[in-house]
Amino acid sequence: MRVLPAVVPLTALGLLVGGLGATAAPSPLAPAAASTSTSGYEWGNVEIVGGGFVPAIIFNQSEPGLAYARTDIGGAYRLDVSTQRWVPLLDHVGWDDWGHSGVLSLATDAVDPDRVYAAVGTYTNSWDPNNGAILRSTDRGETWETTDLPFKVGGNMPGRGMGERLQIDPNDNSVLYYGAESGNGLWRSTDFGVTWSQVTEFPNVGNYVQDPSYDYTADNQGVTWVTFDPSTGTPGNRTQTVYVGVADKENTVYRSTDGGTTWERVPGQPTGFLAHKGVIDAEGQQLYIATSDTGGPYDGASGDVWRLDLATDEWTNVSPVPSTSADSAFGYSGLTIDRQDPDTLMVVTQLQWWPDINIYRSTDRGETWSPIWEWAAYPERTLRYTQDISGAPWLDFGRAPAPPEPSPKLGWMTESFEIDPFDSDRFFYGTGATVYGGTNLTDWDDGGTVDISVKAQGIEETAVLDLVAPPGGAELISGLGDIGGFVHDDITEVPDQMYAQPYHGAVHSLDYAELSPTTVVRVGQGVDGEVDSHIGVSTNGGDSWFAGQQPAGVTGAGTVAVNADGSRIVWSPEGADVHVSTTLGSSWTATTGLPQGARVEADRVNPETFYAVHAGTFYTSTDGGATFTASAATGLPAEGNVRFAAVPGHEGDVWLAGGATDGTYGMWRSTDSGATFTAVEGVDEGDSIGFGKGAPGSTYPSVYTSSKIDGVRGIFRSDDAGASWTRINDDEHQWAWTGSTITGDPDVHGRVYVGTNGRGIVVGDAGDYVPTDPEPTPDPTDEPTDEPTDEPTEEPTDEPTVDPTDEPTDPAPGASCEVAYSTSDWNTGFTASVRITNTGTAALSGWSLDFTFPAGQQITQAWSSVAGQSGDRVTLTNAPWNGTLAPGASTTIGFNGSHSGTNTAPDTFTVNGAACD
Repeated sequence: MRVLPAVVPLTALGLLVGGLGATAAPSPLAPAAASTSTSGYEWGNVEIVGGGFVPAIIFNQSEPGLAYARTDIGGAYRLDVSTQRWVPLLDHVGWDDWGHSGVLSLATDAVDPDRVYAAVGTYTNSWDPNNGAILRSTDRGETWETTDLPFKVGGNMPGRGMGERLQIDPNDNSVLYYGAESGNGLWRSTDFGVTWSQVTEFPNVGNYVQDPSYDYTADNQGVTWVTFDPSTGTPGNRTQTVYVGVADKENTVYRSTDGGTTWERVPGQPTGFLAHKGVIDAEGQQLYIATSDTGGPYDGASGDVWRLDLATDEWTNVSPVPSTSADSAFGYSGLTIDRQDPDTLMVVTQLQWWPDINIYRSTDRGETWSPIWEWAAYPERTLRYTQDISGAPWLDFGRAPAPPEPSPKLGWMTESFEIDPFDSDRFFYGTGATVYGGTNLTDWDDGGTVDISVKAQGIEETAVLDLVAPPGGAELISGLGDIGGFVHDDITEVPDQMYAQPYHGAVHSLDYAELSPTTVVRVGQGVDGEVDSHIGVSTNGGDSWFAGQQPAGVTGAGTVAVNADGSRIVWSPEGADVHVSTTLGSSWTATTGLPQGARVEADRVNPETFYAVHAGTFYTSTDGGATFTASAATGLPAEGNVRFAAVPGHEGDVWLAGGATDGTYGMWRSTDSGATFTAVEGVDEGDSIGFGKGAPGSTYPSVYTSSKIDGVRGIFRSDDAGASWTRINDDEHQWAWTGSTITGDPDVHGRVYVGTNGRGIVVGDAGDYVPTDPEPTPDPTDEPTDEPTDEPTEEPTDEPTVDPTDEPTDPAPGASCEVAYSTSDWNTGFTASVRITNTGTAALSGWSLDFTFPAGQQITQAWSSVAGQSGDRVTLTNAPWNGTLAPGASTTIGFNGSHSGTNTAPDTFTVNGAACD
């Protein structure tokens, strides 16, 4: 399926739709995924594993273990033999050439395995403003050189699973062919991909168009694959016989027998279908093709498998289920030959939504076949496989459908099934969401079962739409295209499941209550647009969700904001006016003063304040979202990717970034709740904006942005409220388009989460803050000790160096302070917000707030502080990140509690033993 945000069209994958409290300690990056930039940052991925369509796995034919994978929007990968993780190869792709993250074809050189090539570009229509390119590498993708093409390449267009379009002559590796889309024909290079020219003698540029009425499907899918007969050449001399597939249902296979000088339509070939794959068995002198009635990858209802005897030009239909059969309801792809035993070939029903795809295996060159599953007494099926999704347990999509439909499925959109050319037991295949594989394939032939498991580790191919990092709870909560998103308690571990109740195929907006971070809200929609509810609410940090009601007319997600204490939600959905709820989404009231489609956010301190922006006008609500008033501020961008965010711990502090290259474009800051804005100096083009824990000794959060600053495009951090900026990525770590979302970690200074358009959630750690082995114990614990020491010893000595007394000899200093205490109550529970202000003249370096509950209340969960309670007496001690309060500075903490029907507020508070106002 296709996810198309407002700014950059994209897709992450195709999915089956319908039928379908303690402060966190720093988590290290997954070692196999981490790499260091010249900025000193360590970069890796938040672990999701897969998440997008993998159209092809490509094995090198001369070096055991060398394999590559290509994705439609998330770049290319090479398999690391030692770790069996996939290593990303195109992270250098930058903002201006973002389309190069879409890979339409890839070729690995059998003569010189260090050489690898990729045909890159994402769309052939207007969505991608740039032409495509051929990338070439002589070090297995560590570095690349680029040859720009005079036309576009569609790595994310219909037909992208056919191929491979890019191929290297197995005898003379200076010669390469590339089959182009859009009527651009067949192209050739004779200098290792440095220069290219069209093969003007090739007679057919293709004519198949999926649907001319829609821009995305209106292109000619062109020349679709190339394959060589290596037996017709000798090492160092050009291969003479070359076969080429074309998107033309009447003329789908062509051949040259003179090294590409002349070409002919292969006589007697089948018609009425498109050949997705063409594979030659040079030993047996046979060509196999797998065909379908469409170019896929989302559709295909009929097709056949054919074998051509190269000596006689005789075609034979060897389909497992011929298209003329009453049981035929699918086309074929994923065609592969066992190079250790060419009598063995396999093919996949490229698209079979119900009950599942099927995989067929033949050990007699297609004369007979056995399926990986077949019908028993309906609805039971007999399976020749076991399936293990523990590597990505969310692949069951939280579903338990009725038999015969399984969850997880074997796959969908399966265009590539590959047997390792050096190991008949080893295989990989790509799906719309992952890579599966195994190592006991030949057990099939002895009546055994094939063990299939997730093999996508290292591939991170999600389109990231929004991110939030609540303080003290889950490390990260994400909104993703096509697979909804996840709550990551640990960013180095794959979550068990995606969002459910309600299920959202794509989550477009997220928010949490700053002073009550366990209250989280998300808005999304199904991949096909349909959902039970477009809004989901959680009051336990995302551990569970419930579907909110929605105002009449809602057609899409829009944006959502929850106020600082979690008592109000403002939602700006598609198809309806902006609304506010005071009942966690169970009822709604239309706001006044805002246009439809406004982007909404909440102040992170004042529960009564919300913000919105639309078409260059900024709006503020001071009555909890009931009414909004337009600001008099001018000069803000009216077009483009406009994002804004309020600063945690600083009331009225708002940053806005965005614009368009042909208009207003930059970054602005307001410290008066949007009444006025000041441009942030040096920011040429501002895009995503977010905040994280401030530098040591600072009372202001670090600011993160994906922007162009002083002429340089990159990911930047400011530790001084935008007075200066440091680029924290480098040219080898750019991840194409990164304008959707960014956020720092509230608990770890220097950590940043970057949303990408196909490379998943990138996480960076400042070198000084990467935890070392052993990992620190999470602090605080769920049940803190009554008298924690700063540096506890493992084995206390018999004679302590300080004799304890009833009154400590070194008491903590007193403080001049002010405390504001408020609650939001329900039934027998409540949420409390406590603001502590240092009204003295000296800084506080560590604080402890004490008070006594007057009505037997009990704290059940706290955030932004360490809570201890003995009877009615409560002690709240600072968290590691908010312990320093300069004169006049404030920090806000919170907790959930229970009461027996009376929730009288405490009337006396002390900080470090001194009474507070």
